[in-house]
Amino acid sequence: MNLAILQARTTSSRLPGKVMASVLGEPMISRQIERLRRSSRIDALVVATSVDPSDDVLAARCEAIGVGVHRGALDDVLGRFCGALERYPDADTVIRLTADCPLADWTVIDQVIAHHHDTGADYTANTPAVRTFPHGLDTEVVRADVLLEAGREARDPYEREHVTPFVYRRPERYRMAWVSRHPSLAHLRWTVDLPADLAFVREVYGQLYPRDPAFGSDAIIALTVNSAEIPR
Repeated sequence: MNLAILQARTTSSRLPGKVMASVLGEPMISRQIERLRRSSRIDALVVATSVDPSDDVLAARCEAIGVGVHRGALDDVLGRFCGALERYPDADTVIRLTADCPLADWTVIDQVIAHHHDTGADYTANTPAVRTFPHGLDTEVVRADVLLEAGREARDPYEREHVTPFVYRRPERYRMAWVSRHPSLAHLRWTVDLPADLAFVREVYGQLYPRDPAFGSDAIIALTVNSAEIPR
């Protein structure tokens, strides 16, 4: 079973509340979930957020649109992931996603999941040392037992906060696999960390969604190439 865990919180230091920011009348996280639900390889999706009261509205919104929610410590994201995973005993594979990527491409996610299973890797990602995908399409896939192992053993605060470093920092212990694209689009930034990023996402949705709610990466690329208004 392939379990996607989407980490989210409202207390972003650079753009607080961004996951609930409106994008064409819906919270940004709802727009991302809409895209993730198009995946043919994700069997279950759960949002991992914190027990902090600031995330109450986020949890309520996810539950209202039929997405499972697991809540844990604000500063221990790895612990949150393990807690979410333990609720799905049939899951043998975890896909790590982050809620600042409202232009997530389900075809890329499916490609990384397929490569993970084809290679028998412990950890697979499309973020190798030399990035080739746009920022905002990041996908990590890890064996469930490996993630739980990391949860038990990781002590470094960085490894607790960022979930997967315990694994990819140990290539002598875990088997890695990578997915790249050609030509590289590493110069493109589709993630949301700053007000300008959110403005870009709103413009993309405004231009593309009314014509095709299932717009993909090629449409975004074409828009950014052809529009002087959003040169990304």
